[in-house]
Amino acid sequence: MSLLQIDGVKTAYDRIDVLHGISLTVEAGTITCILGSNGSGKSTLIRSILGLTPPNQGQISFQGKSLLGLPTHQVIGRGIACIPEGRKIFSKMTVDENLRVGAYQETDGAEINRRLAEVYALFPRLKERTAQLAGTMSGGEQAMVSIGRGLMAKPTLLIIDEPSLGLSPLYVKENFRIIRDINQLGITVLLVEQNVRQTLAISHHGYVLAQGRLVAQGSAQALAENEEVRAAYFG
Repeated sequence: MSLLQIDGVKTAYDRIDVLHGISLTVEAGTITCILGSNGSGKSTLIRSILGLTPPNQGQISFQGKSLLGLPTHQVIGRGIACIPEGRKIFSKMTVDENLRVGAYQETDGAEINRRLAEVYALFPRLKERTAQLAGTMSGGEQAMVSIGRGLMAKPTLLIIDEPSLGLSPLYVKENFRIIRDINQLGITVLLVEQNVRQTLAISHHGYVLAQGRLVAQGSAQALAENEEVRAAYFG
């Protein structure tokens, strides 16, 4: 079943077109990836979905309802959360405070505590450091805080932007394992990445962007075996 549907989206900054008629589908329960190098349009596509840079043309619908024209907080209220590139944690707030920010739309204290318990079960290391200032943690630990904060919104769709950026190989491997675990909890994931090999290893379906256009799509296995994709990204 289609959860997120994007049809013919064109997005521009001022008069410069960045996305040129993008169409893609994110099926419920899957990990769908968007691959592409810097400048391919990946971040603009995320901004278009979230209403930060609305498309000039095309349609974006979530659970069968249009997102166009909605302010970002209402898009998030529909059940979409985003883990931003570079983590963007609140460095002078504690781990616990950072996580609670993610549940800002929830008013039931008991529900917030239930969500905290779920995040701490997924990230035992964070449970040990609830009172630590997030800015004093390692890059990998900050990535856990950022993902945990997104989960606190109880999303139906979790958009994760460049989760491997700036992390050591050990934490990159751990992050991809966590993303797979999150999907197995029933959360649909839209994974936006440059790390093609590890992304395709955990994804079900994927799309490849280049200069604002879709140049390839298919199952993760088909993309991994695609000669053009292999030449461009695997060397």
